[in-house]
Amino acid sequence: MGKIIAVVSGKGGTGKTSFTANTGLALAALGYRVLCLDCDITLRNLDLALGLSDSALMDFSDVIEGRCTLAEAAVNHRKYPKLALLTAPVSDGRPPYTPRQMGALFRLIRSEYDYCLVDAPAGLGLGFHMAVDYADSAVVVTTTDQSALRDAQRTVMELQRFPAGSVHLVVGRVQRRMLRALHTTIDDAIDTAGLPLLGVIPEDRDLSYALNRGIPLREINDYAARAYDNIAKRIAGRRVPLMRI
Repeated sequence: MGKIIAVVSGKGGTGKTSFTANTGLALAALGYRVLCLDCDITLRNLDLALGLSDSALMDFSDVIEGRCTLAEAAVNHRKYPKLALLTAPVSDGRPPYTPRQMGALFRLIRSEYDYCLVDAPAGLGLGFHMAVDYADSAVVVTTTDQSALRDAQRTVMELQRFPAGSVHLVVGRVQRRMLRALHTTIDDAIDTAGLPLLGVIPEDRDLSYALNRGIPLREINDYAARAYDNIAKRIAGRRVPLMRI
């Protein structure tokens, strides 16, 4: 059975969607069958991060309502065939489906994929609960910004149902010069959020370029992509040292 991983953040702009896309690509490059599931039913953009803009003709509502199969709705990546995208329906924000229906969808996903990374919208609303209620584990993505760390703390409080060791922290957009200027360290972020560290993502200008062009980051910047590769290996149970920034 596959593993469901909810990717969450307390606020926008932390790099959560980029994390979902690039970690999904890294897991697929390791040979795993991976589904990236967009749970933002109002402002979905995981397709852009994966370079699959306008490729999805159907969304997870079509699977739930029986209009198509999971295989028909999930869009396979052109260059990484082991990775697929299942996008969210466009909604006015009201709960579109019952817990029983969502549970059935996630059971189906578990049977078809090794990993499913669920990209939740920022905040603690409907999309957050759609992502975490059926997940085996969660990754909280934050930055070293104090407001982001405060929101990460609040997010952690909503994840109390998860057993110890199944919720991890990823610190993104890390700049060595900024850390020195603020007299802060990654350890401070870990202490503030109160979570074990899964990995760090360096700030990189190529990331924005890759997102805007729909190009996988790993194809244009080995340094930045290495951070996601290391995280993917840890998710898969391998012992990999933290990347030095």
